[in-house]
Amino acid sequence: MRRHCTFACAGADLAGTVDPAAGNSGLLIVSGGNEIRAGAWQGQSLLAAKIAARGFPVFRFDRRGIGDSSGENRGFRHSAEDIAAALAAFRREVPHLTRVVAFGNCDAASALMLGGGLGCDGLVLSNPWTIEQDDAAPPPAALRAHYAARLRDPAALLRVIKGRISPRSLAKSLMDMARRAEPSSLAAEITSGLARFAGPVSILLAERDRTAQVFLAQWDKADPRLRRCAGASHSYVESDSQIWLENQIITDLIRASG
Repeated sequence: MRRHCTFACAGADLAGTVDPAAGNSGLLIVSGGNEIRAGAWQGQSLLAAKIAARGFPVFRFDRRGIGDSSGENRGFRHSAEDIAAALAAFRREVPHLTRVVAFGNCDAASALMLGGGLGCDGLVLSNPWTIEQDDAAPPPAALRAHYAARLRDPAALLRVIKGRISPRSLAKSLMDMARRAEPSSLAAEITSGLARFAGPVSILLAERDRTAQVFLAQWDKADPRLRRCAGASHSYVESDSQIWLENQIITDLIRASG
């Protein structure tokens, strides 16, 4: 029953995919980075099929300059028009929709936050991107999480005892870890953008993910909207993590249905 469509955005033709279902609340999946709408290892395509099988229609799309869509790829900071156009196309393709929940991972979550939800009724924000420069040194939060995991690993401790880890590298990492994390300007921007959104929000964090660790270091850890997935990597490739992610999204779709 899956079908494909095209829709216009600022003079470009964008490609979309609909997984239809009878529910009046639907899921709009926004791809992160330069990822096509199928997602890494077809992850978003598989997620869409599972969500639709549980009664909720799903819409995925390639933003301008990505995958099957024409136009110039201007990055997540300039994707508001793409997301708004996709939301309008979703409503046209599935006329019985009354509410739309958007799901975005990484900088797709940040794009939704920067835009104050961009007309969606609910947001599921996964591992929001707050790192200003990807080629910078690992942030202290990521280093602390890395070494906490290493200290729980007997094999890693044995390598330290036997001198198989360079003392100079270890000392540098410890100094970097001690640095005070300064909030990025992007973190401030997404905080301000999300504050403009009045609908329900869930913030999902994969605990093994560097992006999630850096985000959490700059966020209120008592925020009741936070949900953590133990053992999950950035794209939730683990089977248990995939089930967890699907159930979190379904929970929010049911909530949106009223």
